[in-house]
Parts: sequence; C-alpha cells; structure tokens
Amino acid sequence: MKNSIIILYAAFMTLFACKNNQVQNEGNKQTFISSKPEMDTLYACPMHPEIKGKKGDKCSKCGMSLTEVKTTTTETATNNQSEAGATVQSRGTVSIKEIVNGYLLLKNALAADNTKDAASAGKTLESAFKSFDKSTLNAKQKKAFEEIEEDAREHAEHIGDNGGKIEHQREHFDMLSKDIYDLVKIFGSEQTLYQDFCAKYNKGKGAIWLSETKEINNPYLGKKISACCVMKGEIK
Repeated sequence: MKNSIIILYAAFMTLFACKNNQVQNEGNKQTFISSKPEMDTLYACPMHPEIKGKKGDKCSKCGMSLTEVKTTTTETATNNQSEAGATVQSRGTVSIKEIVNGYLLLKNALAADNTKDAASAGKTLESAFKSFDKSTLNAKQKKAFEEIEEDAREHAEHIGDNGGKIEHQREHFDMLSKDIYDLVKIFGSEQTLYQDFCAKYNKGKGAIWLSETKEINNPYLGKKISACCVMKGEIK
C-alpha cells in the first residue's frame, strides 16, 4: 500500500512539472514574438530626402508631399522595367508622345531662361499626364506608369506654379528628367531623343536631361556658356 502511494505521488509530481515547463515555454515564446518591433513605413521628400515624416505630410522646404521610401533593389527595378518595356514593344499601341512633347517644351523654355514659358509648359505637361489613357496598358505597364506618374506630375505642377522662380523650377526639372527618362526607357519614343549631362549643376553632382536635338542647350544653366555638358547617349 505504501509503495502504491509513493508511485502515485511521483507520477503526480512528474505530470505537474511537465505542465509547468510547457506553460513557461509558451509564455517565453509569446514574450519573444510580441517583443519584435513593428516597422513603420518611411516617407520622405523626393527633393529633400533629409525631410522625413508620415503619409500626408508635406516638405517644410518646398511644400511637396512626402512619398514612400521604396526599398526595391536596382536589379529588381531594372528587371521590372525591362519586362514592361518588352511588353510595350510587342504591342506597339502605347504612345507617350504628348508627355514627351510637354517635357521638351519645358526643357527649351528653361534653356532660354524663360521662367514664364517654363511655367506654362509645366502645366501643359501636367495636363498630358492627366489625359493619358491608361486603359491601353496591361497590368504591368500600368503599374510601371503609375509609379513614375505620381512624382512626375507633382514636379510638373510645382514648375507650373512657380513662374518667376527659375532656379526652383530647375530643381524640380532635375528630378522630373529622371522620371521622363525612366518613362521613355519603358515605353519608347516616337522620335529620337538624346540624353545630355551637365556636370556642373547641383554643386558638381551633375544632372541629366533629354533633348530632341544633338545640339546642347542646357536647361540648368540657360544661356550661360559652359564646357561641362556632354551628350551621353541616344534613345530611339
């Protein structure tokens, strides 16, 4: 009888210890999971990346809406653009002619130091984006277009709203040119374009732009003569 009581007691204590360890382990596991920090989406100004905030905030320097900081690798972005470009070429039905024409009007106005015409061209370009028929695009093309469109339209809008402030217009034109270059690389152009580069602009960091002529007319320096500009490539 005594031995039976001892055996029952030992079995009870073993069961209790196992149950206690299971509860402890589950508690530790839950604590570990809940202790992982949640990552907030980061938003920053495309013109002034040092200005950060939350969705819906505006840059304290230029008034632009903060945009989500994307972590897509260059290789992934290049592959996506190549795939979209290949699809566009195979269909041959997508035309960004009006967008390119609006951009070239803007480029020529800045090259002539004409801030009023640059503002007018900025509004023309913004309208070209608004009226672009995205129903002709497939899913991949639409995604690629809209990723560029949001920033490009905002730059065009700022240029249009800042007649009389040509240096501010040129700051936005720098960012806009990168957007238009990406757009042309994806969807192609109905005319030959030339990629030019000014090494002097932006405190020596340089800036690109697209032109319809081989002759270099610098939209960043205007009528100032400079030997810092070169043609980097041709886009057909």
